[in-house]
Amino acid sequence: MATAAALHILVRTEKEALQLLALLKKAHGKNFATLARKYSICPSARKGGDLGEFRRGQMVKQFDDVVFKKEILTIHGPVKTKFGYHLIKTLYRNG
Repeated sequence: MATAAALHILVRTEKEALQLLALLKKAHGKNFATLARKYSICPSARKGGDLGEFRRGQMVKQFDDVVFKKEILTIHGPVKTKFGYHLIKTLYRNG
């Protein structure tokens, strides 16, 4: 079974996500955990947006598609799901 680990920032609007993405690009992604703690509305914000390791299919399809198909260690988004808009950074994946 394929597994992966990712960080994410979840916000309510695409505008917020784009503003955070611009900040991350300026800092070359270095402030991801800091921005997640400050702005993310997900409980994972306390851990800097760290979702830990999870299996394919545990997250909503839009999220899974990014984590299991797109380049790792790159910030992707905004990705719209039923929860809001995500900025996603896949740390690794296996399988």
